[in-house]
Amino acid sequence: ETFNHRFNTYIDSWMGPRDPRVRGWLLLDDYIPTFTFTVLYLLIVWMGPKYMKNKQAYSCRALLVPYNLVLTLLSLYMFYELVISVYQGSYNFFCQNTHSGGEADNRMMNVLWWYYFSKLIEFMDTFFFILRKNNHQITFLHIYHHATMLNIWWFVLNRVPCGHSYFGATFNSFIHVLMYSYYGLSAVPALRPYLWWKKYITQGQLVQFVLTIFQTSCAVVWPCGFPMGWLYFQITYMISLILLFANFYIKTYKRNGGLRKTNSSNGSINGYTNGVMPNEKVKNRKSRSD
Repeated sequence: ETFNHRFNTYIDSWMGPRDPRVRGWLLLDDYIPTFTFTVLYLLIVWMGPKYMKNKQAYSCRALLVPYNLVLTLLSLYMFYELVISVYQGSYNFFCQNTHSGGEADNRMMNVLWWYYFSKLIEFMDTFFFILRKNNHQITFLHIYHHATMLNIWWFVLNRVPCGHSYFGATFNSFIHVLMYSYYGLSAVPALRPYLWWKKYITQGQLVQFVLTIFQTSCAVVWPCGFPMGWLYFQITYMISLILLFANFYIKTYKRNGGLRKTNSSNGSINGYTNGVMPNEKVKNRKSRSD
């Protein structure tokens, strides 16, 4: 407890006071749990493939359909709540501070907590790779994106839990509805020939990053009291994702006539998949990156 108090005090002295409206919320008061989850995630990423090396790969198909269904429904709920919160609070696209939306700000904070928590659930994407021995899908992009998002959103929820923070989460929730519905459906072999929107999900993510940079930059040009440091950080982080996702997209869809045969499951988006077993005969498979 003493270490935790000193650590939190250091973070507060470095980043400024926390938003009192989220005090007492699950996992938010102390950074140690979020940091610990991230360290455990990285340890499993490192040790899991070694443990599975001489073991038979697991199918996980019985888990993949409900897992993807849950994340699809959660993403749909978050997208709806975010849109309604923006509408009720009359949020300004160009700049919105964290104390001007009234009751809508409280609704926004609640749904953004679920968005933060969903990043912890999504660690399961990687664990399914390990259990199914799809180790080639565990790319730098995949690990970077998963590990950073949980930590970033802990800091966002504690410092800027509403206001201009809404845009990226809203767009990303919509993309995740498409992505997890695709992977839930693709776990059913009979439906795979009818699933056509995989390629466009990565394109949508790149559009998301570009629009988020534009929307964030508007608050820099026309400030409204939203902390400037967070705006600069978001722009920098979005640029890193654009570079990594664009590199993935070019390698996956542009080289070799758009065909890249791998030993992954039913195809992938942004560096990870969760569909059929590696030994099943599925052609023209691609990597997944989110």
